[in-house]
Amino acid sequence: MNRTTVIFSEDKLNKVREIVARYPEGKQKSALIPVLHLAQESNNGWLSSEVMDDVASVLGLKPIEVYEVATFYSMFNLKPVGKYLFEVCQTGPCMLNGSDDIIGYIKEKLNIGVGETSSDGMFTLKTVECLGACGYAPMMQLGKFYKEHLTREKVDALIEECRRNAVQNN
Repeated sequence: MNRTTVIFSEDKLNKVREIVARYPEGKQKSALIPVLHLAQESNNGWLSSEVMDDVASVLGLKPIEVYEVATFYSMFNLKPVGKYLFEVCQTGPCMLNGSDDIIGYIKEKLNIGVGETSSDGMFTLKTVECLGACGYAPMMQLGKFYKEHLTREKVDALIEECRRNAVQNN
C-alpha cells in the first residue's frame, strides 16, 4: 500500500490497512467501496477527484477504476453537500405514493433544485434509486436513517429538527 495520501490521517490509513487485510493478497480492489466510504467521511461528505486519486494511489489502482465505482453508486457524492443530505427515493413504489410531490415540496421549501445545496449550507437534495423500503413509501434517507411515509408535514418537522440540530445524522 502506497503512502502518498493527503486525505487519510495516520489513524485512517491504519483503518484502510485493516480493511485491505480482509481480502486475499492482490485483491485490494475488493476494499474499494469501504475505503471510498472512509475517504468521503474524511472529506466533509464528498469525493473530489483529488480524493479519488488518493484512494487509487493507496490501493494501487488506476484512478479510472475508482472513478467508475464512485460515479456508479448514489451513496457517493461527487461535489460538496450540506450538513443534512436528503436522499429521496424516486423509483416506482415511492413515485406511486407521492415522492414527486415530496421532492417538489422540498425544492420549494428550501429554494433548491435536485443536486443543489441551500444557501446556508445546511441542506442538499438528492434523488436516488431504490433504497429498499418500498413498504414505507414515500421515503428518504438522512444519514444512516430512513424517514418513512413522508408527508409535507413530516418534511416541515424534519427540516425544523435539522435547523435545531436535533436530528441524528450519522
